[in-house]
Amino acid sequence: MIQAIFTADPDFTDLALAEWRKVGEPPRRALAPGVYLAAPRDDYWGTAQRWRRQPPIFVRHICPAQAEVALQGDTADLDRLATAVAPLLELLDPEISFSVQTRLLADGLAYKPFDLNQRLAAAAQAASAAPLDPRQPGQILSVVVAAADEGLRGYAGLSPAALNLSDWAGGVRRFAREPEQISRSEFKLLEALEWFKIDLPPRGVALDLGAAPGGWTRVLRQREQYVTAVDPADLHPSLLTDPSVRHLRLTAEQYLAADPDKFDLILNDMRLDGRDSARLMAAYATCLYPDGRALITLKLPQNGRESVLDHALAILGRAYHIAGARQFFHNRSEITVYLYK
Repeated sequence: MIQAIFTADPDFTDLALAEWRKVGEPPRRALAPGVYLAAPRDDYWGTAQRWRRQPPIFVRHICPAQAEVALQGDTADLDRLATAVAPLLELLDPEISFSVQTRLLADGLAYKPFDLNQRLAAAAQAASAAPLDPRQPGQILSVVVAAADEGLRGYAGLSPAALNLSDWAGGVRRFAREPEQISRSEFKLLEALEWFKIDLPPRGVALDLGAAPGGWTRVLRQREQYVTAVDPADLHPSLLTDPSVRHLRLTAEQYLAADPDKFDLILNDMRLDGRDSARLMAAYATCLYPDGRALITLKLPQNGRESVLDHALAILGRAYHIAGARQFFHNRSEITVYLYK
């Protein structure tokens, strides 16, 4: 049976493990905080296909572990792994681009991920005509090196990128920091727009609740949206002279009581209890155009968060269709929920 390696935020492993228990056996071992080796209850590929159609919220990334090899931590591991993955390289589709993704979860190794990527990519190109494309691969050779009770071990698997939940190693989505960036929270919105495949309408109108200091507003302006930013606090100075940004120094509750406009997109990243934020977002459903979309982050407490999440989603579900929910790499103690009417 093909084993799986799956990842989650270490602070949400309890909820990720609950998701895994629905499809697989208890993990064989934890390879690192938030990284587990386990066997699906049924066929690996069937499990991956089901999760592709209906992704879990807390499991970020999954890949097969089809090969396992004992390692020593020295540079000879490059050849040991190349030998171990040779049968997998014969399965590469020559018509589809590939990449090698390496995660090193052990200390004191004589090599870096780049060294393994380079060695195994060269082996793949010698074995197959598949083009190497680290940016947009159609198939991925995933390699994980981790310590185990029996010593250092290497695991490898080949899979279509679409079946890994994320085509970033371990689900760790990175964005380049821009000089004009206002806040780290911009990465949350970028990741959500990408994951949910949200295409914003040309010159659409957007509402940013709890906007200050304006990171999400800046992202929306980059996409040529007209933004109403609602927050009693100040916006970043770079937004103050933008004629396509209307800053209302009101709370979200005050604006709701003031006969608000209609919008193509409503965003809510307010620091409220998840249930309170969901109630506010449900009240704003009437402000969304019939074909509009909404994104909300639900803040979850350390204790009792599963019940808080269930309650918040139930509140949202009475006002919207819940198109998806995800605990992104750039989320902290929260998840992001995608909604439409």
